[in-house]
Amino acid sequence: MRKKEKNIHPAYGEVLYIDSSTGFKFVCASTYQSDEKEVFEGKEYPVCRVSISSASHPAYTGDEKFLDTAGRIEKFAKRYGGGRQEKK
Repeated sequence: MRKKEKNIHPAYGEVLYIDSSTGFKFVCASTYQSDEKEVFEGKEYPVCRVSISSASHPAYTGDEKFLDTAGRIEKFAKRYGGGRQEKK
């Protein structure tokens, strides 16, 4: 039988995430541990710096370029001779 271990889970608490590209800050609960601390809205949090967040990701900012994928099958069929051929 396995011996029951205590305190095997990391501490869970609020962490301040900072988007390095925009400076956007938000707080989210996590098990992330950091020696760096920063005060945000009057409370001190451990800091996690991220390279991209909803403030800088193209899908959220509207800068994402959408490719027109409609008609891909039709283009393929037109280029390579249509649909399936039946066996004779």
